[in-house]
Amino acid sequence: MELAYYSDYAVRLVNSEEPTRGKDSLTSVEAVRELFGPAVQSARRATDADVTRLRSVRARLRAVFEAADEGDEVRAVDLLNALMMEFPVSPQISGHEFRDADGRPKWHMHIADHAASATAGYAATASMGLAFHLTELGVDRLGLCQAAPCRNAYLDTSTNRSRRYCSDRCATRANVAAYRARKRLETDRSAAAAASEAEAAASAAAGAGRIGRTADTAQESAAETER
Repeated sequence: MELAYYSDYAVRLVNSEEPTRGKDSLTSVEAVRELFGPAVQSARRATDADVTRLRSVRARLRAVFEAADEGDEVRAVDLLNALMMEFPVSPQISGHEFRDADGRPKWHMHIADHAASATAGYAATASMGLAFHLTELGVDRLGLCQAAPCRNAYLDTSTNRSRRYCSDRCATRANVAAYRARKRLETDRSAAAAASEAEAAASAAAGAGRIGRTADTAQESAAETER
């Protein structure tokens, strides 16, 4: 398992809150334990205090994604370095649970969890995983969903660095909104063009009327003069 795998820890924690919608699912010990996924042993250490602690870590991780999304890679790196300094990891070589076709261990780097609390263990794992993802793929691979009002974090693993949304659902919603906006613009432009044509036609008609009245007046004046 590559260390970049652990970057998903950061995404899960950041997305436990939706600030623009006023939603927060990190409200209980059970919610903390759910964040750990299959890491049951680490989750068992969770207490009520970890709810508040992880919320603080969550805000700092979101700041990393925000800096990356704004193109400020130096700030993103500085923020992430600060987290790793505060929550160091204990890497070790593992592989007994994964074997190749010949039965030999598939050795890989693994983050050992010897942290004093659930928050410290989770923060260390999330920060290191995000750091490996950032250094291997680039700061621009960290993003925030562009489908308003969603601002969920995501990791762009596309081949052409084209990802802009956290999910297919948000991508579809954004595309539909963009299509409707284009149709409204087209309708507004058509209405404006029609109004402009009508105004021009009315102005031309009024001008023709004035010319006609002027001609009539001239004829009347000529006839009066002859008399």
